[in-house]
Amino acid sequence: MTVLAAVDAFRRAPGGDATLVDADVDAFRAAMRQLASGVCLVTHNNDGERAGMTATAVASLSLDPPTLIVCVNRAASTYAGLRPGAAFGVSVLGADHREFAERFAGRTGEDGAERFREGRWRMSPNGAPLLLDALASFACEVDDIVERNTHAIVIGRVKHVAAASGGGALVYWRGGYDQLGWSEDELARATGRSPTSAGR
Repeated sequence: MTVLAAVDAFRRAPGGDATLVDADVDAFRAAMRQLASGVCLVTHNNDGERAGMTATAVASLSLDPPTLIVCVNRAASTYAGLRPGAAFGVSVLGADHREFAERFAGRTGEDGAERFREGRWRMSPNGAPLLLDALASFACEVDDIVERNTHAIVIGRVKHVAAASGGGALVYWRGGYDQLGWSEDELARATGRSPTSAGR
């Protein structure tokens, strides 16, 4: 069953309710496309070589100590640098960062350090490259890695964080990027107010 066939099977369900089908690869992928996810860059700078990838499977694991998880394809070139004790960064992308999402997903042809040529970057105290104007940034250290089938769960102990205010988030849904939330300037333009009058 192809992804399109799986989507068709869901749509043909009587009364608009989805029909359960066997969970083969395509049906599973089609169902997972309904889950909207935030978009992040996962980056590291091991042995002076920067590498990074786009990730949509990022979640908090623990508040005390601050810990997050990232699901990474074991075939991804970035995965090789995510070894226990290694520093890595997670940058949460805003609505105006679609270009970064495409580039770090490998859709524009750049690889390795080439992906970092555009944008403003900073190094965290533990040596992880972070996008300076990200909505949020997490400088982490690999605490553990759990490998399962095609992917691995990378558990990161969060060492430093930064959070910005304002602006919408970039989300991935149904195979494409969209925006969630708006900045004050965007809301002002959408409602016909001048940006200076927004929020008064």
